[in-house]
Amino acid sequence: MNNEKTPLAQKLRPTSLKDFVGQKHIVGENKMLYRAINFGHIGSCIFYGPPGTGKTTLANIIAKSLNGNFQKINAVSSGVGDAKAIIDRARKDKAMFGIDTYLLLDECHRWSKAQSDCVLEAIEDGSIIFIGSTTENPYTSMTRAIVSRCHVFEFKKLDLEDIVNLINRALKEGFELPIEMTEGAKKYLADACGGDARLALNSLELAVMTTNFSTDKKIHIDEKIISESINKKPLSISVDMYYDLLSAFCKSIRGSDSEGALYYAMRLIKSGIDPLIIARRLIAHCSEDIGMADSNASLLALNAYLAIEKMGLPEGLLPLSHAIIYACEAEKSNSVYLAMHKAEEDVEKYGDLPVPSHLKNHPVTNADGHGKYLYPHDFGGYCKQQYLPDEIKNHTYYIPSSNGREKNLVRKKKRGNKDV
Repeated sequence: MNNEKTPLAQKLRPTSLKDFVGQKHIVGENKMLYRAINFGHIGSCIFYGPPGTGKTTLANIIAKSLNGNFQKINAVSSGVGDAKAIIDRARKDKAMFGIDTYLLLDECHRWSKAQSDCVLEAIEDGSIIFIGSTTENPYTSMTRAIVSRCHVFEFKKLDLEDIVNLINRALKEGFELPIEMTEGAKKYLADACGGDARLALNSLELAVMTTNFSTDKKIHIDEKIISESINKKPLSISVDMYYDLLSAFCKSIRGSDSEGALYYAMRLIKSGIDPLIIARRLIAHCSEDIGMADSNASLLALNAYLAIEKMGLPEGLLPLSHAIIYACEAEKSNSVYLAMHKAEEDVEKYGDLPVPSHLKNHPVTNADGHGKYLYPHDFGGYCKQQYLPDEIKNHTYYIPSSNGREKNLVRKKKRGNKDV
């Protein structure tokens, strides 16, 4: 392969765990997958997470570390016949040479149940070690039969420090050119790529290869050049100003000030902030500051997020503004926020408490009938029975406020709170 034509991301693809970037929660020293690789005992698994986080790279490293054959197919362009051919060869290699075959199925959520069934037997009898790679949650997007036979590992977006380190490595090892890149440009690229290492490297490569040499015979890369390469406007505000504006936006929502919230949202967007950041904060505050007082606020906030994601700007600004105004004008309650933290505190304080017998998957009923699960629909939709473990059975987390819809919830709880 002509190295000059090899993409930068491919040139810098790690070949060992020591060079692998990110995912310390699964391949950090003494983590389960790290130990499994070192002990040479890897079972079939599924890697899922955002693009550019190292799923395919880690699969390659596993195969190389354990001296196995590595076969890769894509669920979009490959079918049952391709998988069966690999499985047949894998069985022969294992029988004749004792070599394991690792089958990486990219976009594995795209396979139907019928297609997935073709690898089940091979996974079960050890003919192949299956590694599925997907950006979708496998628990909801893949067949249970496959998921139940695999260890599932979630990949996270790379953090800013990891991306900056990768950029520095690329500048040092990826080009045979004299390149000067400002620290601001590095940090901007690390932030703008959204934790996607591939996007960061592709954007850096485009910036370098489309920039002329300066009079000092070097290629100079600044924020403007990077913003053009990644097609994202550089921020026109400082980091401190960004957080101040975001704080003002959030507090304006909490304070029911539509004008303030709209103003700060538009300031942020005009300065180059991804509008999805605004929408995400709006969704969070609709539960934190409005909650059960008006649950429609959460629905509108989520709708605004999807509108921006699917429509982009400027059209997406209308549903976003709609949702912001609705959130500001809605009744306020932080009862959901308080309930969440009370439940978290009990989990931390009391640890793993046993589930009451009548709530277990296989309830245990005493001879006198005590401990029997009461089916609420047999009592008109509600009956009082114990749901929390004994040690905290009288703890209360959710306390409705007297605002908005929650006023009715207070009355309903008092009216329906009777023993059976």
